[in-house]
Amino acid sequence: MSVVEAPLQAAVYTKKERSWLQTGLLLARKYPLGTFGLACLLFVTFVAVFAPLLTPYSPIDNNFSVLQPPSAAHPLGTDRGGRDVLSRVMYGGRTSLTIGAVVSVVGAICATMLGMIAGYFQRWPDYIIQRGAELLGMMPNLLILFMFVFAFGPGFNTLVVAMVLPNAFGASRVIRGVILSAKQGQYVEAARSIGAGHWRVMMRHLLPNVMDLVIVGITIRIGGVILAEASLSFLGLGIPPPEPSWGADMGGQARMYFRNCPWLALAPGTALSLTVLGVSLFGDALRDHLDPRLRREGH
Repeated sequence: MSVVEAPLQAAVYTKKERSWLQTGLLLARKYPLGTFGLACLLFVTFVAVFAPLLTPYSPIDNNFSVLQPPSAAHPLGTDRGGRDVLSRVMYGGRTSLTIGAVVSVVGAICATMLGMIAGYFQRWPDYIIQRGAELLGMMPNLLILFMFVFAFGPGFNTLVVAMVLPNAFGASRVIRGVILSAKQGQYVEAARSIGAGHWRVMMRHLLPNVMDLVIVGITIRIGGVILAEASLSFLGLGIPPPEPSWGADMGGQARMYFRNCPWLALAPGTALSLTVLGVSLFGDALRDHLDPRLRREGH
């Protein structure tokens, strides 16, 4: 490398770094609520991931006095079982975020595959997938969750399967509509003319057309999944005790102590509200940014 080339490459790298920073600042200025939502989501995720380092107590350790008010040793007090509330709130974020992320990602993958198969092949695959979506669409999601929990018992795997099933079939309709339009494009006909198979056409030429919808769908559904898990845990049908869960800590026998010990409800309720709010605001901003129709309208 010559002496002249080194400063030029350094200037190029500096320009690229500044452009990324400027892009981030422009997006933050354009979507302030989305930026706030992302900050909330990152904060909750950071606390959940590093919970073992941020709190000295185990979420299931019940060696403390019951219903202690907030103090220096227990900033959010203790619950009816003598467990540290702050520890349970931090570890409860792991449960909610894990279920929300797994259900949303797996559901998006299943919805994408179902929608692509229905839109590309049509005929009997399309008929079966659409009738399945209509059948599940007639039943409320909570009813499906109750049926799975009563049939297979509460647990992580039961919740994931019960939430993925309706989400996958419901979202597949949107993917199907995009595929029906995209497969008429000339680039698809050109790929077929040179001998590309069905799998290659779907993965290389049709899948990029729906990736924006998939990404937005994942972010938007996380909040609903977290609320659904909290609702089931509130009723005692979610993650079985003593595993920490925001919904479980606000339900069951804990409700009898809320009037005299409000920190039992405020701590997990605030964490749940902050997480769902952050996901919703960030998902809306991401949808506005990735949706070409909204960009053309000047939103």
